[in-house]
Amino acid sequence: MKYSFVFIVLLSFFPIHPFSLASQGLVPASSVVQENKLAPALYVFGDSVVDSGNNNYLKTLARGNYKPYGVDYPNGASGRFTNGYTIVDYLAAWLGLPFVPPYLGLSIVKRSKVTTGINYASGAAGILPESGTATGDNLSLEKQVNYFKQTVQFDLPKSLKTRKNISTYLSKSIVVVVIGSNDYLNNYLQPTRYNSSKIYTPQQYGALLASTLKQHLKNMYHIGARKFLVFEMGPIGCLPSVVNSVNPRPTTACVEGINGLVKIFNFGVTNMIKELTSTLNGSTFVYGDVFENTYQQAITPLKYGFSGGNAPCCSISNASSLCLPNQTPCKNKNAYHYWDGFHPTQRVNYEIANGCFRGSSTCFPINVYQLACI
Repeated sequence: MKYSFVFIVLLSFFPIHPFSLASQGLVPASSVVQENKLAPALYVFGDSVVDSGNNNYLKTLARGNYKPYGVDYPNGASGRFTNGYTIVDYLAAWLGLPFVPPYLGLSIVKRSKVTTGINYASGAAGILPESGTATGDNLSLEKQVNYFKQTVQFDLPKSLKTRKNISTYLSKSIVVVVIGSNDYLNNYLQPTRYNSSKIYTPQQYGALLASTLKQHLKNMYHIGARKFLVFEMGPIGCLPSVVNSVNPRPTTACVEGINGLVKIFNFGVTNMIKELTSTLNGSTFVYGDVFENTYQQAITPLKYGFSGGNAPCCSISNASSLCLPNQTPCKNKNAYHYWDGFHPTQRVNYEIANGCFRGSSTCFPINVYQLACI
């Protein structure tokens, strides 16, 4: 049973050392919208790395709504698959927005009142509808986009009233997309459960994922979205769940064959983003280049201050690689790169966020702050 691992990249505009905030377990967040918000809303699409609780309402084994998940989050185990804040939590806070609520956690009445964004992400979800279904129900990317369409067609008009208001609002809002890992972990790399590896070569499969993702992004554009953050896949061949499942165990820190599959996908997404940028009038796409830095941290963890190496911080289940319920996690969570067998710790979420919001070496061709301001 596998879940997702993809990184988004953002950065705080607060003048402090990037690690100091995470090490204190703090975040510049507010439960109410700030007057100086940089964008009217944040809409989130993806998998468990950015799921804020949608899977709590689904029949699935892919859940993070129990201890020790959320030990560093104010409300405890909310359904986030980490010890504290996700990367989109930081992003929302730095944009001056409240944390983005999970779509399935909102009543019909609340959905018609929320104008600061909604999180449609779902643990175990993939670009392809069948990905992740072996673990139970999930919101595939297609379902997520359909919910977004419903939000725009039926919910936003109750607050924003006119079509012009909605169009202007959507053009200034930011869409975050972080997905794809489960199409490998929970599909292509499980030949006993899925046929994709028997049907497609690695190159064909990577092309299929990129073309399907492209269509969903175009659909979001036609619904009204204009500002996109699309992130490449991290080195899933370095995940503890992957490394520990290979027999014989690799002599290196990562399973390089699997990382090779990721590179094929990332190459396709890079080209796809360039094409959409030139063909979708009025759109702006920001691409998150996260593979290489995360890979370097995995192969030389001590160099980056991860004295816990690549071991999970919590005690994990052999079957799911998720944290065992009610177990005490590692004492120094900031010394660990991975929270469980698949997901990063809050420190990693913060440090990755630190590479893009105002930086110049992770997000291209502009950073997130610039995206919000154009």
